[in-house]
Amino acid sequence: MSKMIGILTAGGDSPGLNAAIRGVGKALLGRYGMKVIGFRDGFRGMMENRTQLLDSAALSGILTLGGTILGTSRDKPYAMTVAGTVRDMTDVIVDNYRRHHLDALVCLGGGGTQKNAYHLMKQGLNVITLPKTIDNDVARTDVCFGYDTALGIATEAIDRLHSTAHSHHRILVLELMGNKAGWLALGAGIAGGADVILIPEIPYDVRKVAAAILRRSHHGQGFSIVAVAEGAMPREAAAAQGKSGKGKGGKKKVQKPQAQEGAASHTPGNSLLLARQLEELTGLESRLTILGHLQRGGTPSAGDRLLATRLGTACADLINDGVFGVMVAARGDCTKPVPLVEVVGKRRTVPLNHCWIESARSVHTCFGD
Repeated sequence: MSKMIGILTAGGDSPGLNAAIRGVGKALLGRYGMKVIGFRDGFRGMMENRTQLLDSAALSGILTLGGTILGTSRDKPYAMTVAGTVRDMTDVIVDNYRRHHLDALVCLGGGGTQKNAYHLMKQGLNVITLPKTIDNDVARTDVCFGYDTALGIATEAIDRLHSTAHSHHRILVLELMGNKAGWLALGAGIAGGADVILIPEIPYDVRKVAAAILRRSHHGQGFSIVAVAEGAMPREAAAAQGKSGKGKGGKKKVQKPQAQEGAASHTPGNSLLLARQLEELTGLESRLTILGHLQRGGTPSAGDRLLATRLGTACADLINDGVFGVMVAARGDCTKPVPLVEVVGKRRTVPLNHCWIESARSVHTCFGD
């Protein structure tokens, strides 16, 4: 009998998900003669047994589509709201895996999805994952699909802001996604020529940011672009958060995982406060733009289509070889299966000595430190 493989997408939507579904599905169907079904709306759809046959017709024409044809949700198998009550629905999901006689389950998602897949792996399911997130912060992979598209959108936004900033001699603050990792703000800031880049990994001093902007003004450059990740914090707030994370005896408390994968948890108004502070400190008019969900919508870039297809077909090869309990990671132009245990609970943040940071500093970009 042909093997049966299940696929689901979980967490926030991201460009390249459909390309990855197509890559996995077409390789399984055409190369290995397996059958493929998709579960609607992530782990919730698997719990509710809502399926969709992924045959050649279903996979046709989806390469260029944004979002995910399967739908998604942020539900976790072990803490799912059912009839108003949070319950552990792991057993139901395992039963549905058995009911469909699945030989493997492919989970496409970010850090939370990797954790949920690992949880199911420990229940005896054959699980394999692909790394997806525009934040680019999944551990043990060079890059995640979704990032390249978001990077292009964010860079174009900075490009567009340059004209109005120059015309009105303003400070324009652009808030980008990136709650715990600053890859998107850093990459877009460099590519778009932002004068200031603020990321979670480098707590900033607003007075130093204002001083850098005033230096530009004194040299005849009467406008500045500030690219700020949503999780960037002033030094005082970062220090206070560090202190609050310590228990008795100075030992750091174990942080509970976020309730929702990819859900924004930064303090509302942080970027607005920054814009107001810069206006007060510099005397220059300041405006805030929050790009929000525009960053992860729309048609995936060529880079994300290539990456998602490459990871998806490699996933099919691993399934055929019986390799499970791994994430298919990007390694240069190749792929590598990484044990989920090495991925779960970790985050890929920007190293302080990263070459991108060094390059940005070389062209006089201010990081507020």
